[in-house]
Amino acid sequence: MTDHVEFISRKTDEEKITDRDLPLSFVENRHTEVIEGINCLTQTWRMKERMKTVSVALVLCLNVGVDPPDIVKTQPCARLECWIDPLSMSPAKALEAIGNNLQKQYERWQPRARYKQTLDPTTDEVKKLCTSLRRNAKEERVLFHYNGHGVPKPTSNGEVWVFNRTYTQYIPLSVYDLQSWMGAPSIYVYDCSNAGIIVDSFKTFAEQHENEYKASTQSRPGSGQAPPTYRNCIQLAACSATQVLPMNPDLPADLFTSCLTTPIKVAVRWFVLRYTAKLVPQITLDMIDKIPGQLTDRRTMLGELNWIFTAITDTIAWNTLPRELFQKLFRQDLLVASLFRNFLLAERILRSFDCTPISFPALPDTSQHPMWLAWDFALDLSLSQLPRMILHDEPYQHLAFFEEQLTAFQVWLELGSEDRYPPEQLPIVLQVLLSQVHRMRALELLGKFLDLGPWAVNLALSVGIFPYVLKLLQSCAKELRPLLVFIWAKILAVDNTCQADLVRDKGHNYFLSVLQDPTVPSEYRTQAAFVLASIVHNFRDGQEAARQGSLVSICLEQLSDPSPTLRQWVAICLARLWDHYDKARWTGVRDIAHEKLYILLQDPCPEVRAAAVYALGTFINSVNERSEHANNIDHSIVMMLVNTVSRDMSSLVRKELVAALQWIVIAFENAFLNVATQETNLCNSQESTPTSTLKRIGSRSFMSPLSHNINIDSGDSLDRLKRVASSSSISSLGVGHSSLAHHASLGALPYVAYGSVYLKIWVGLCSLETDPHPQVSQMCTVVTTYIRNQVKAAKEQADNRLAASMSLPPSPNRGSNYLTGESPPTLHPNTDLHRFAARSAMNSRARGKKQSGSTTSDEIDKDNGLRKPLVTTEFVPWASKLFAQPLMHDTHSDVESQHYYEREWRFERNSKIRTEAQDEQLRVLNNRLESQLFSTRCSAQPYVLQFHPYDQQIAVASRDTFAIWDWGRGAKISHCQSKSLKNANSRITSLEWVNGQDIALVMVASDDGSVKLWRSSGSREPTLVSAWQAFNELMPSYKSNLAGVLVNWEQWTQTVITSGDTRVVRLWDAERELRAFDIPTGADCSVTCLDSTYSSVAHEKHIRSLIESDHSDDGIFMGMDNELPSFNSQKQGLIVAGCADGSVRLFDRRCPPSDSRVKTWVEHASWVLGVQLRDNKVISGSCDGDVKIFDVRKNESISDNLVTQMRDMTAFAVHRNAEIYACGSANQNISIHNMLGTNLNSIRFHEGFMGHRIGQVTCLAFHPHKVALAAGTNDCLLTIYCMESRR
Repeated sequence: MTDHVEFISRKTDEEKITDRDLPLSFVENRHTEVIEGINCLTQTWRMKERMKTVSVALVLCLNVGVDPPDIVKTQPCARLECWIDPLSMSPAKALEAIGNNLQKQYERWQPRARYKQTLDPTTDEVKKLCTSLRRNAKEERVLFHYNGHGVPKPTSNGEVWVFNRTYTQYIPLSVYDLQSWMGAPSIYVYDCSNAGIIVDSFKTFAEQHENEYKASTQSRPGSGQAPPTYRNCIQLAACSATQVLPMNPDLPADLFTSCLTTPIKVAVRWFVLRYTAKLVPQITLDMIDKIPGQLTDRRTMLGELNWIFTAITDTIAWNTLPRELFQKLFRQDLLVASLFRNFLLAERILRSFDCTPISFPALPDTSQHPMWLAWDFALDLSLSQLPRMILHDEPYQHLAFFEEQLTAFQVWLELGSEDRYPPEQLPIVLQVLLSQVHRMRALELLGKFLDLGPWAVNLALSVGIFPYVLKLLQSCAKELRPLLVFIWAKILAVDNTCQADLVRDKGHNYFLSVLQDPTVPSEYRTQAAFVLASIVHNFRDGQEAARQGSLVSICLEQLSDPSPTLRQWVAICLARLWDHYDKARWTGVRDIAHEKLYILLQDPCPEVRAAAVYALGTFINSVNERSEHANNIDHSIVMMLVNTVSRDMSSLVRKELVAALQWIVIAFENAFLNVATQETNLCNSQESTPTSTLKRIGSRSFMSPLSHNINIDSGDSLDRLKRVASSSSISSLGVGHSSLAHHASLGALPYVAYGSVYLKIWVGLCSLETDPHPQVSQMCTVVTTYIRNQVKAAKEQADNRLAASMSLPPSPNRGSNYLTGESPPTLHPNTDLHRFAARSAMNSRARGKKQSGSTTSDEIDKDNGLRKPLVTTEFVPWASKLFAQPLMHDTHSDVESQHYYEREWRFERNSKIRTEAQDEQLRVLNNRLESQLFSTRCSAQPYVLQFHPYDQQIAVASRDTFAIWDWGRGAKISHCQSKSLKNANSRITSLEWVNGQDIALVMVASDDGSVKLWRSSGSREPTLVSAWQAFNELMPSYKSNLAGVLVNWEQWTQTVITSGDTRVVRLWDAERELRAFDIPTGADCSVTCLDSTYSSVAHEKHIRSLIESDHSDDGIFMGMDNELPSFNSQKQGLIVAGCADGSVRLFDRRCPPSDSRVKTWVEHASWVLGVQLRDNKVISGSCDGDVKIFDVRKNESISDNLVTQMRDMTAFAVHRNAEIYACGSANQNISIHNMLGTNLNSIRFHEGFMGHRIGQVTCLAFHPHKVALAAGTNDCLLTIYCMESRR
């Protein structure tokens, strides 16, 4: 039996809630990050203008059979020109054959160009050829190929040689003239000895052309001639200015041209001639011409070699050249890219013959790049199969080159980072995308690379990923969809300019099909929604294409998806679709999209709620022409927003609310001017007597302007709006500092309140002006100030007119100004909304012209005719940042990370503190708690104290400021003033530590109804994490003694329990940032103290199985009224509340709110100072000095102790774990008692010789674990007492 009891006890201990079981609250990205978009410096991967070489001039000066006089040739000597031996046929036929062959070699790289040959030409023939090609090419590129093997070397004056008509003389042709004939843009290929001279002369002549142009423009300004751009021409030369072409008889005479136009043939021939070819001795030069296959067929040997060669040369160039130069040479023009890839081979081969090819722009030496070894290896493996293929007709075995390169790329991904050198295999990965065999693996690795961050996306775009992945959107393969959607989400998160390309190629249809496919996991549908949202963002063609693709109906079908991120992005996608786009709005109206979005306004996820508010805001701004139907819809939307999310716990949602409400203010500006005018008049009238004020409120003159311009939504629409927004819900919005809110409450203005949507909206805006979160209040102030400033300006203008007209006789035609509060001369009670809104818009445009220099942005954007917003938020750019950041790496789950080790250290420390504290809790019953451990003077009288459960920190509140002290070191860590916009004299009434087991936050409640959450950083000033209005209006029981707002934090259930000078106990779900439910207290007085089952560290006494609620976010509710979210966590445990009338009330949260009060003990005669729920007992103390202990199962107290006869108890605290409580009195005395009521000791004096008497006690607090008592006194002293250390 004993063993069984021990087993149950041990099992219970194992199931107890530990620090690792506790969830962390307010640690989501919306709490820890600044809400702003990512600042991506997009590189110039997209060419400003793509070019095409449309004309090619082939100039061959061979003079076959006659060697030039300045060249001494070896014997034997290289003779082949374009792989033709000119001595094998007559000179004329040889020249023609060589010209035709050269043209065919170029046509492999640019088959659509216009080719013109001139063989052994004269100067006039070259001029005629060049000028005609330039004339036909217009602004496109022209190529000039010059073969000078049959003429002398170029001269130092920058001249090449051609012939006279009879071929008896060599005629010099100046490069200066050639530039003039060819124009720009052009590319030049020089295949002759000393070709570097031409390149040097070209630069000189280009400068000469520019100088001549400047001189001519100065002498003849306004000639309109375009400046020369010869400097940007591209040049490729076979050798430097002092070198002669190689004459190896085994290689062609035009080796440079052969490398540029037939690279595979030259590369294989050169490989066989090298000493390394001894490894494959069976290969002969004759076999090379028998390599099977076509260059364009990657399935053949020749095609695969060409494919590998392209990948390798691209890789060498990308890893060697600056990004901008790579883009210009290898991505702008297909022929130029091919020539430069082949130029890298020419450089490698010609350098082996002590010949250095020259280019402009100049390229770094790449002849020794390690990727050439991969090329040699591929050639070796390929050529080793050639004899068997020729002799035995064996099939070609494909090389594993691309598989090996993908493996190398995968290794880099496992070890690489932004700080390391980029992966050199990236261009090869793009080449692999062309192959169906390795496409899946290549896309998967590419996705992992893009996931590393924006820098990786920019690298991939610079290498040329875009056309590849754009083309792949035409693929029907379902297995590619997740990979392609992920890659496109990464691209668009960094560079949104791709939207035009996607729409042009109808790529948006691909993502529409993914989004509406329920078999696709929600993760990828979310990415598809993001891509579509990016496509339609500020892009009318994208909006129209998506609208025609039924994006509205597709998105509406996804609103009830279990994934919160998908719901969020579906809402954002809809918002961007109809943003300033009337057609999409009416498509949404037909599908009642706005009413379907109402469901998301109470979504469990704050980001989803913010997205829904954003979508409804853009729904309002999308109206081009106002109609009664449009206005009715917008009114219902705005009232739903005001009623539903005005008091949302998340500031993210409230900021979106202000941004959405501004559109109704802009659209119906005149109506809000009317409301603001009455507010101003009422404010001015407060200088008169209260009687006259009441008369003014009730007078018809006050109502008259409103009745003409605001009460226009009467009749059926008004009845409908009443259903949407009841007067009780509107009045619960709270009041602002404005006179309208203070003196013109809805009860005092029944006609305006019930008859005007605009007044309700204005009251809501005035309430948000005093929002506890500064960003929300600042945004709202901008909107309201915009209206108030116009009222003020109009009133000043009217006063000036009145003053100017005082000396004039009255005019029968002079009408009054409605902004002065006077009635208009003609009444139009039935004016329709369309005309009213048109007048408002017209006035807005007139004001926009007058106020072009005002601080607020103009109503009308002159560039695109769209209304500019008064305020903007960064919510959507911030949400988009998610896709630009790594999605595949979870750093928090990394057991080797510093973050993990720091958290484990904290948990171990916490456990040690709890163990050590257990000994203290037993010893205190036989020791005196009076040793002064820490004492300091505060800047003001401390009112609230709260110990950190594990760190040696204590939070102290004085008036509207709080400070955090390190009571171990005696140093102040931070200090903060929690200012209130509602009440300048507000004070902090409650403090709590949130996430105390880890990195703690401080929760601060004030008597203005607000609750704020602060993060204490290394600096002196804490940062605001969250803030919300717990109660709009407080009703204190006694004006002289305010309970303010009380908060009780439960870490285990993530619940904020609030009460105070109100008649309810309100529970908030911190995970969802939603109000859970209200429990009526049943008392007609304030709640003065609170405690609950899991408050502070009380959860440590409970076991995990008590709450096994599913926190998965599948609680999307299908109705606004009946099927509200189930707050399972908040419905666990008990709450005990002490009240100002002396009653102690117990609530069982498992019951419905109206039936949750299960016990009421009315045994105290005065204000209950403190209460604690411990197991089945409730300990409470009141101002009269009596401390009572109640059993929750009994109707009467089981213990009663009268601490003081003076009825002057001012503070009461119960230790959370030890069997003691402390009482502080106005009689400058602190007494410590055990639970039996025995006085263990009293504290009356400070320590030290002649220690002075302590002041009147204002607050007391016990440490949750250690036996330490903090006391605040009215002489501004904070003192912490503990037991004497064990000797």
